[in-house]
Amino acid sequence: MQLNLFLASRSPRRSELLRQIGQAFELVDVDVPELRAADESPSQYVSRVARDKARAGLRALGARAAAVVLGADTEVVLDDEVLGKPADAAAATTMLGRLAGRSHEVISALWLVAAGRELHAIHHSRVTFAALDAARIQAYVASGEPFGKAGGYAIQGRAAAFITHLEGSHSGVMGLPLHEVARLLDDWQRAA
Repeated sequence: MQLNLFLASRSPRRSELLRQIGQAFELVDVDVPELRAADESPSQYVSRVARDKARAGLRALGARAAAVVLGADTEVVLDDEVLGKPADAAAATTMLGRLAGRSHEVISALWLVAAGRELHAIHHSRVTFAALDAARIQAYVASGEPFGKAGGYAIQGRAAAFITHLEGSHSGVMGLPLHEVARLLDDWQRAA
């Protein structure tokens, strides 16, 4: 059975990753606030945002028959703080300085939502950065790559040279853990 799958994301990386595993899908544009509540753990926050994206996508599609919407969110967490995306060069510089020489967590949450049915998964990866001096951080920020990226870096780009160890999912750090996506889609279809 072929899923009538929609991806609730503006991220070109997520679209590219979903295509990589041969999954047919269409995009649905959503705008969901990404603000962590005071009582939410990082995992709860990331999962809620992914769920909210999927639900918003389903609402946007209205009466589309048998639509299944995939919502995803990925965040970088350091010392229980969700770093988010840097607003400017100063924020990117600060984030990268904090990540340098340390390990941090990357949490990716996935939600599949259809009329009357929901299924979700969450994946945690651990990323360790090498020590970075100010000149290296400034050069990376000047490249423009940190902007629009959780934690201010792109593992698939120049920042790959900063990473001394990855425990978990490379694609998850990029924004869509493909093993978990494939498993979630399989579980969805088996239970249909």
